[in-house]
Amino acid sequence: MPSSPRSARPAPAPNEPGSAALSDVPADWPALWEQVLAAREGRAVPASRRATLAWRADGGWCIRGPVSARAAALFDLYKPLLDARAARGAPWVVAQMGQSLDGFVATATGDSYYVNGAHSLVHLHRLRALCDAVLVGAGTVAIDNPQLTTRRVPGPNPVRLLLDPEARLDGTSRALRDGQSPTLWLCDARHAARARERLGRGAPGAEVLPVAGLSAGPGEARGPDARRLLAALAERGLRVLFVEGGGVTVSRFFAAGVLQRLHLSVAPVLVGDGRRGLRVPAREVMAECPRPPARLVVLGDDMLWDLDLAALG
Repeated sequence: MPSSPRSARPAPAPNEPGSAALSDVPADWPALWEQVLAAREGRAVPASRRATLAWRADGGWCIRGPVSARAAALFDLYKPLLDARAARGAPWVVAQMGQSLDGFVATATGDSYYVNGAHSLVHLHRLRALCDAVLVGAGTVAIDNPQLTTRRVPGPNPVRLLLDPEARLDGTSRALRDGQSPTLWLCDARHAARARERLGRGAPGAEVLPVAGLSAGPGEARGPDARRLLAALAERGLRVLFVEGGGVTVSRFFAAGVLQRLHLSVAPVLVGDGRRGLRVPAREVMAECPRPPARLVVLGDDMLWDLDLAALG
């Protein structure tokens, strides 16, 4: 299932941090981003009088020519996604988590608008544009009702994946109904009939994708079978995937060992109590705790940790 073509994007909602708040996007970044999109889509990279993307003989995209330090840092953040697409190998998965200094993605009442600032939101939309599909869990759909589009940046909308193994959603979320991009309601094959009944008609571009063995069943703590899910999506041609949330879903994909990259965006805010962000399997001694190679990228007031999980083996 291909991603939808580029189209005019609606303006951010009134309660979203506005693009006017962006302060550190360098002047040479928009032209470089257009080249990134061309590489992502397999088109010829447009020539430039300044910096131009090129494919190295030993593999991997690089910048040739002068470029600002800030634009180079942003390119380095997205380069692994471009290289993964060109490799055409096994499914490649990046996850993003935005949380407070004390590790929460929302308050105790579920309010999450907005933990991170405008720069981090734009970054999230860039990730969507560079991936075949974006995935969120049923809890995020029920609470936040996200659009999962690229309305903040030029680039194609991804296929939207709603992970709901037990088919608990009511089928009315806007990702299933707005027709902005193809959408798959992912559930265990045992519950596909219920999901299809709830989806009914009036859902352009949306369909139920049953996955045998996706659900661990009631009372099981391990969550959906991530590897089985990735295999089913790869059969659909969806190979470069973005796990956007929520905290439980990202944490389960981390625990399953299927993430190649994790972008952890930390905002300078203290929540005190609420919905937890990233959770990882506990270790008894510090020497056993995973310590992946990391880069720190400033996104406005937020600090993004770019974690290379693939290097952990």
